[in-house]
Amino acid sequence: MFTFIHCADLHLDSPLRGLSERKDLPEEDIKLAARRALQNLVEMSIEEHVAFIVIAGDLYDGNWEDYETGLFFNRCMAQLGEHHIEVFIIRGNHDAASHMTKELQFPSHVHKLSERQPETFVLEDLHVAIHGQGFAQRDVMDNLVVHYPDAIGGYFNIGILHTSLEGQQGHAPYAPCRMEDLLHKGYQYWALGHIHKRQVLHEDPPIIYPGNLQGRHINETGPKGCTLVTVDGSKVKIEHRDLDVLRFYSVQVPLDKVDSDEAFHVAVSQAIGHVIDANLSYPLVLRIELTGRTSMHETMLQDRKRYYHEVESAALTRIGAHVWIEKVEFKTSSLVSHHSQEEQHHALQVFSQSITSASIDEEFLQAFLNEVPQTFREKMSEYFQSPDATRVDSIQDVLSLIEGAEQKVLAMLTKGVDKK
Repeated sequence: MFTFIHCADLHLDSPLRGLSERKDLPEEDIKLAARRALQNLVEMSIEEHVAFIVIAGDLYDGNWEDYETGLFFNRCMAQLGEHHIEVFIIRGNHDAASHMTKELQFPSHVHKLSERQPETFVLEDLHVAIHGQGFAQRDVMDNLVVHYPDAIGGYFNIGILHTSLEGQQGHAPYAPCRMEDLLHKGYQYWALGHIHKRQVLHEDPPIIYPGNLQGRHINETGPKGCTLVTVDGSKVKIEHRDLDVLRFYSVQVPLDKVDSDEAFHVAVSQAIGHVIDANLSYPLVLRIELTGRTSMHETMLQDRKRYYHEVESAALTRIGAHVWIEKVEFKTSSLVSHHSQEEQHHALQVFSQSITSASIDEEFLQAFLNEVPQTFREKMSEYFQSPDATRVDSIQDVLSLIEGAEQKVLAMLTKGVDKK
């Protein structure tokens, strides 16, 4: 029997996007999160007496600013070497051979598999064969796995691959392949990387994305870590182990029955409290989504800044919790429906009709999609590089913008009507 760790996408020294410039977050938690997650990996490996570790690509986030990134990694590896733990690494799209201009030699017990062709390492004492190939350049669009060797009989065969396996939507299709390609090799375990969300794609043999060690922005939510694998004869046991030090969550706060500031505070506090209770001792960065039909809709849209700080205030009521609000999204709707607008002032009727006409005018929608987004991208290029930037890539995106504008203008008009 032996154990090993499968991890991927460490992105060492990657900045936590959207947070680096925040003055209210602890600098150590932000800047050192990826390093502390790696230290947790080292400590766990030693405690579990693992035989080896496989890292399935993107050890680094890209070329280093200085050599301290490589020195830190090698210091961690030296700790593993003291306990005779070997490490097997492949390059991914972020640390492809052509992308790195600064490098340091790894310690002798750390093995980097070739980028030119698949390479195999055999651990005779464990009867383990490790097969893999790294990225020579960032944009690898070929199916690398078709050139991997077939399984070695009598050995526990592990394939390491940085890939966008079929069906992984929203990710660049690097080293694309099919499930059948992996199964055809006859390996006993596939250690995948590139997708930052943990996924068990196949159980026998296990084909797994372990996710990254540490979430880096609001689109990488929940616990992060590695997969601990125990091999006992023909039995393979897998379990996820948390290694992260800071967590991101998107929290929905339904406000359907909320009609006062006091009730708003209670609703937000309860929603945030559920996340805190499920992640005790972890600092949290939260995006709050205010949803539902509420009589407060118009008031909140008129004073977004105040209600953003009301959300922050509600988060502070949990004594001992470390919570920071990354963003508040106002997704509520008015109690004033389209049907009741017929009884309101003429301005509401005209506005509603204009919005409806725009939403079904295909020529207008297509013209907007063709011209306006490009103008905004040219003038706001830095904004569009952020992970939470509003995207306008389809007709549906245009319709979403129209809906949002309708809600905001309706809120202003309705508020004016209510005062008369």
